Amino acid sequence: MKLSRFATLALSMGVSLLAHADWSQIQNEAKGQTVYFNAWGGSEATNAYLTWAAKEVNTRFGIDVRHVKISDTAEVVKRVQTEVAAGRKTDGSIDLIWVNGENFRKLKNEGLLFGPWAQNLPNWGLVDLNKPVHSDFSVPTEGYESPWGTAQLTFIADRAKTPVPPRSAADLLSFAQANPGRVSYPKPPDFHGTTFVKQLLLELAPNKTLLQQAVSPGAFASATQALWAYLDQLHPSLWRHGKSFPASAAEMHRMLGDGELKVSLTFNPNEAANLIASKQLPTSAYSFGFTGGTIGNVHFVAIPVNAKAKAGAQVFANFLLSAEAQTRKADISVWGDGTVLDVSKLPAASQALIRKTAPGALSEAVPTLAEPHASWVEALEAEWLKRYGTR
Repeated sequence: MKLSRFATLALSMGVSLLAHADWSQIQNEAKGQTVYFNAWGGSEATNAYLTWAAKEVNTRFGIDVRHVKISDTAEVVKRVQTEVAAGRKTDGSIDLIWVNGENFRKLKNEGLLFGPWAQNLPNWGLVDLNKPVHSDFSVPTEGYESPWGTAQLTFIADRAKTPVPPRSAADLLSFAQANPGRVSYPKPPDFHGTTFVKQLLLELAPNKTLLQQAVSPGAFASATQALWAYLDQLHPSLWRHGKSFPASAAEMHRMLGDGELKVSLTFNPNEAANLIASKQLPTSAYSFGFTGGTIGNVHFVAIPVNAKAKAGAQVFANFLLSAEAQTRKADISVWGDGTVLDVSKLPAASQALIRKTAPGALSEAVPTLAEPHASWVEALEAEWLKRYGTR
């Protein structure tokens, strides 16, 4: 039977009112809760932004957000696994995680995530659904994590010392050989180091379709043969002859500023602008990408299944998705992290701020390469450590 227009309107309003009532209940439950947000703490700009966000939700919603600064999300995953295995089902030590990729896949596959919840957030309607928000490294998100920002591998150099940057893996090898000891990358499983290895894999693998499927021993052997041959050639020309590696991208930025390295890397196309503004890099620093593209993705926040403050975590995640919070986060003078919102739905002032550029930021169009399936990460890191980690 067809519903009348009035009945259809009433039904849709009823659903809307029900959703509003449910969200009001979540907000009421969130008041007074403490949300332990485990998030990477390796960036001053990121940490300052989270301090602001925590203050705002405390003032507006009565939630106390504590930023637990981490260096490796895999350690957070292990803590959730350990707590749940020990019977700590409802009072976990982690309420919200900054996560994506292999870490999300592990948590989801092992039933360690609360949800689905993300698509019930009031601010979900602002999300740009043309971005890969329904899939995380080829793994369906299915409402178990909320998108927070976008990122793309970006290289940084000093125009005064490197006026012509390398534009491909082959160029980088030649550049390293011509500048011995002045090129490096963070040691996997550091996030930036693993991303760099994946970038090389995407460029060198003979059959790239294999990378979008779950890894298998045969596919891994076939796809990575050229990668290991390349790294065997590259490492002797690296900083310290590839026998040790910088601990992080932040350390590489310092080394670039000191002149010890000629190239650094980041997953934020605007980070060089921030480093120039904070006088960590000279005004001659600039960002660039490879001609064939660089790896990019969306990063998310997720709630562990045993989180103690699930309501508070949802309210904080919803605030992080708000036009106000996303605009501030995208502001180069604050952080410069890419938005996950549909910019056309935002006020003109927000649109202008999000599109603003600054000296040093990536100003060229660099194609975005899709991440390999999340299962490739652990296999790549294990083999990298086996081959190069004990030298």
